[in-house]
Amino acid sequence: MSDSQSPIAVAFTGASGIQYGLRLLECLLAADRQVYLMVSQAAQVVINMETDLKLPSQPGEIERYLSEHFSAPSGRLQVFGRQQWTAPVASGSNPPEAVVICPCTTGTLASVANGICDNLIDRAADVALKERRKLILVVRETPFSTIHLENMLRLSQAGAIVMPANPGFYFRPESVSELVDFMVARVLDHLEVQHTLSERWGDEH
Repeated sequence: MSDSQSPIAVAFTGASGIQYGLRLLECLLAADRQVYLMVSQAAQVVINMETDLKLPSQPGEIERYLSEHFSAPSGRLQVFGRQQWTAPVASGSNPPEAVVICPCTTGTLASVANGICDNLIDRAADVALKERRKLILVVRETPFSTIHLENMLRLSQAGAIVMPANPGFYFRPESVSELVDFMVARVLDHLEVQHTLSERWGDEH
């Protein structure tokens, strides 16, 4: 398993499916992982649409709000602004262990695939690629256009893990939360973070 003190960066973008990102954040904090969080402006809109959370607008306020919401100790969660270029994730000299964009818009997908770094989320992903750190993109869109697929192929060839939000139904989920947990479990597996979110194929029932 990975060093429990190594930070993991998580980014929320404006795709539908913010529940995936919030559940991932909750699980990482519960697993005693330090998390660097970035939230796009569109993601803040989606959070207000898809959840009952009343997320503040400023990074420091978001940090306090989510730390309290998930009962995380002080310092476990750090939230960085969209143009906060002094954040650790902006430099290859101090990269996190992994970067997860969850959910990931196709716009963010395109920026990362083409090396465009207009904001901290794009830059964090770019740093992960160039430093050969783990980059996971939980893309949420349907259907995919040829351009989307070409961008996914380019990123896969560059070493990223492209993980569209496609939950499975093997274990007969009975709630939306179980579908969310199925996807989050796959992300946690790739991050080598232990969990008990879902049954594993071949395990005894």
